[in-house]
Amino acid sequence: MMTTSAARTLVTHPEARSHHSLPVFRVLGEPRKNAVERMLSVFADVRAGEGLTTLLLTSNVFLLLAGYSVMKPARDGLILTEGGAELASYSAAAQGVLLMGLVPLYGWLGTRVVRIRLISIVITFFAATLIAFYAGGVAGLREAVPFYIWIGLLNVFIVSLFWQFANDLFTEGQGRRLFPLIGVGQSLGAWVGAAAVAPLVQRLNYTPYTLMFLGACVLMIALGTTVMAHSREAGRGGRQTHDAGNEPLGPEGGFELIARDRYLFWIAVLIVLLNVVNTTGQYVLNRLIVAEASARFGTSAAAMVPSRQFVTAFSGSITAVVNLVGLLLQLFATARIIRWIGVRGALFVLPVIALVNYSIIALAPVLAVVRVGKVLENSTDYSIQNTLRQALFLPTTREAKYKAKAAIDTFFTRAGDVVSAGFVGLGQVTALTTSAFAGINVLLTVVWLWVAVRIAREHRRRTV
Repeated sequence: MMTTSAARTLVTHPEARSHHSLPVFRVLGEPRKNAVERMLSVFADVRAGEGLTTLLLTSNVFLLLAGYSVMKPARDGLILTEGGAELASYSAAAQGVLLMGLVPLYGWLGTRVVRIRLISIVITFFAATLIAFYAGGVAGLREAVPFYIWIGLLNVFIVSLFWQFANDLFTEGQGRRLFPLIGVGQSLGAWVGAAAVAPLVQRLNYTPYTLMFLGACVLMIALGTTVMAHSREAGRGGRQTHDAGNEPLGPEGGFELIARDRYLFWIAVLIVLLNVVNTTGQYVLNRLIVAEASARFGTSAAAMVPSRQFVTAFSGSITAVVNLVGLLLQLFATARIIRWIGVRGALFVLPVIALVNYSIIALAPVLAVVRVGKVLENSTDYSIQNTLRQALFLPTTREAKYKAKAAIDTFFTRAGDVVSAGFVGLGQVTALTTSAFAGINVLLTVVWLWVAVRIAREHRRRTV
């Protein structure tokens, strides 16, 4: 049942409510579009009055992903040269433990401050910690493990926080129409940030620590676009819109909401499975990258610097390709797939790709094959799957959009990394081959498909 707080925050818009999985709506008395809205309408169904906010949100998520994508190769360059692929997996698992405390703390903060202050506090805090890591690295501290853990927490929190904000601003109908376009900003930012790493490292001699400082600056610029979007919607909306942005959340915790709502529960299970499969696949790729670096430069102390540069640039090049393909999918495929097969049908796109991918890797576990497979899997995850997982929260309460979504996007995401680290530990003890790891992912993907069926059933109940 909808809470009193959630009922007060519903927003009335001049568009008929739709209960279809397909994004088809009727508009009543829509005013004329301006030039920006007509241009954006080439890519998505943008209505009059939505253009500037959509552009601000697209720019916002562009900056957030560009900043993270600049720092991700720095993370990989440090952890893989100081510890190796196994340490990377164990460090990812440590994030899940920390999130058990951070998620309730975030929920507590959300009950005491309004929306824009919540976002400002979180983004500013993460930017300040990046500056601290930069200073420590320049001073000579070995900080690969803490930075790997922290950058993982930063990624899940800032991206989740953005989509919580977008879910709060838009109705279900608007989200289905506009999220694919906003997602272009996410894919473009991830590609631009990753593509910038190799030139920065190779031509300007940027170090992982310089990339940390650059990422912190980009995060603060992104916060400025968030404030602008918030101010615009608060100024142009009615009393109900204003109250939504200036009212703290209800007392229910994120884990409590997930435990009592089957729809949220199965989404959480899906996210765990998705990340077990993805992280295990990333471990396979990392192990092969480390082997390639050792074959090229050896394992002596003198090989540390060239190996680190190679791993950082190689990781950046893979990430750039992933994000370019993801951008193309976001531009030309995501909206069409959701329109043709609906939100429920789109649930099955990524698990089918993963099933095929790891079946092939199990037969041919070499770097070239794994690289192609991970590019296809990750690019689909960052485009179609990402837009889908945001749209799944549109028919939920405001508390679910902030608190339950935060728990799912952070704790349950990293819980998948914890399970994956367990597989890595088992693999070290039993000397599992790359093919064996791929076989584990095949089995997990079959379970993932079954969970997708459960979510589709619950989604139908909520939207029919």
